[in-house]
Amino acid sequence: MSHTMVTPSPVLSLSNDVLTERDRFGWYVDRVREGIAPFTLTSPHARDFPARVMSADLGTAQLATFSFPPLGAVRTSRHIRRDDPETYHLALIRRGLVLVHQRRHEAVVQAGGMVLFDSSHPLDAEFQDARGTPMVTMLRLPRAALALPQDQADRLLSRPLSPRGATGSLLRQLLYSTLGRLAGQDQAESYRLGTIAVDLVAAFLAGHLDAAGALPAETRRRELMAQIGGFIEANLGDPGLCPAVIAARHHVSVRTLHELFRTEPEAVMATVRRHRLERCRADLADPVLRARPIAALAARWGFLSPAEFSRVFRRTYGATPSQFRYEVSAMHDPH
Repeated sequence: MSHTMVTPSPVLSLSNDVLTERDRFGWYVDRVREGIAPFTLTSPHARDFPARVMSADLGTAQLATFSFPPLGAVRTSRHIRRDDPETYHLALIRRGLVLVHQRRHEAVVQAGGMVLFDSSHPLDAEFQDARGTPMVTMLRLPRAALALPQDQADRLLSRPLSPRGATGSLLRQLLYSTLGRLAGQDQAESYRLGTIAVDLVAAFLAGHLDAAGALPAETRRRELMAQIGGFIEANLGDPGLCPAVIAARHHVSVRTLHELFRTEPEAVMATVRRHRLERCRADLADPVLRARPIAALAARWGFLSPAEFSRVFRRTYGATPSQFRYEVSAMHDPH
């Protein structure tokens, strides 16, 4: 009998729907204090305040998504004296809108926009219902972890930050999808994503300051690697994906591209092949796709030669694609 090791999910999902109505608001106040910092919260819905929180520890950073009715949030000097984690918080507004005021800056940030705030300064925010109850994804990182001079980052506090350009798009995608993608991943993968997230935040903020030159060379390198990784993921189905195409898309030479990957665990095309194999393996294990020919699944992810795909798959996973599909099917359908 074989035993399948189940990896605990690094994502914590909490809801107050099992509590009595009078306890729900206090529950949410506690979650904000633990996940962000102490605030005074007020809401016209305090008597019945349904809310959800999903969070994950990414090592250097923490990521959480909050869903809640409209409310006001105030962080005062007294709060700061009592408890200051000395953190930056980058908020992606997913639903609703927020009016925020910090350090003489005021902003109205609508769904799809981002805003930065600092736990060490008083803050006044109002989350409003606009095309859906508020939903915010928050990335929390220590100020010391941000590879950007503090006086420069502070210029962006409480200002609308549009996720423009390649870096903003990557960061927005990471904030949207990371909690969903972490299911079944180990701690090392979570921490790797945390390092990527912190570097993307630094580059994103530097772009809004036109201060990219202020970033350390290693941060700029990791930002570029994150962009390259995102491009590879988005184009795995293209059989023409190769070092020349990847390099041209990112305005570097093929030689520079290979140099960038020299410190990575795998070379460029080994990385492409591994991601393609992972997608094929997931498709072969998907009961919805059980009737789809193996060659069609392979071609979907860039393997045009069925024989080559079978050889590479067997070398990687110790079974042919058809054997793997049969074993997975038998495991889920013992009859």
